[in-house]
Amino acid sequence: MGRIVAIANQKGGVGKTTTAINLAIALGATIKGKVLLIDLDPQGNSSSGLIAGAKVATGKDLGRTIYEALSSKIALSGAIRQARENVFLAPSGPDLVGAEIELAGAEGRERRLKKALEATKDEYEWVLIDTPPSLGLLTLNAMVAADSLLVPMQCEYYALEGLTALLGTIKKVKAALNTKLEIVGIVLTMFDSRNRLSHEIAREVHRHFPDKIFESVIPRSVRLSESPSHGLSVLEYDGKSSGAEAYRSLAAELIGRGSANGNRAVVLEESKSTEADLPKKNWSLKSLFAREKEKGRRIG
Repeated sequence: MGRIVAIANQKGGVGKTTTAINLAIALGATIKGKVLLIDLDPQGNSSSGLIAGAKVATGKDLGRTIYEALSSKIALSGAIRQARENVFLAPSGPDLVGAEIELAGAEGRERRLKKALEATKDEYEWVLIDTPPSLGLLTLNAMVAADSLLVPMQCEYYALEGLTALLGTIKKVKAALNTKLEIVGIVLTMFDSRNRLSHEIAREVHRHFPDKIFESVIPRSVRLSESPSHGLSVLEYDGKSSGAEAYRSLAAELIGRGSANGNRAVVLEESKSTEADLPKKNWSLKSLFAREKEKGRRIG
């Protein structure tokens, strides 16, 4: 059985979709097996960022999106199309905007995605779910279907407040709907090493969640911002950029945590002996903290 990870944060603009796209590509390039990305966000940015617009539009016109799967009009396999050699996409569709209203009175409404995944999940080593920037019914479906949550967190003050609200929701979902749900990790995104606040937020999150925060840190990057407009991940757009290095490191960490929890994903033999499995020196928490400490010592 593959591992199902929902990428969730009720705040918008935290790098959630960017993480979904680039992590899917990074995992697909690292493991022996297939990766499925489910775009559960009505905005559909994961879909357009992973597959050229014309190809995505064809699926929408034919009524083969995640919306039809949630509505039980088609099987989930009917909505999935190949995006890369071993990366697959279940795209969002325009009708997903009204899904929460339509499903509000439906029986088992919070388990629709879990049910849709039952016949398909064993075909994939990893299933990633990109969720809307809210804690509504679609995000609830993702949490019920998932084994764990990956939380992208922008390094700003209000992000800490948002994390508190998300943790409260996770606790309720775990108690009532999905007892196995856990946070696999918190990843800091849009990290600006020149910004003192970024370092302060990183230290605060590390202090409260030392065993949950990923060592890999996602930097602010022009390449990360540019790549979606070309229908590419940053790894394909500029594989040597800081953003590409950071997401390769994050994928390696996620595989490690998944393996520790019984996931059967296998890292390619050649990648085991390379530095690609480890966070790059410039974008790991330890190196960032060390440089900040050294800078403070010099100033003092």
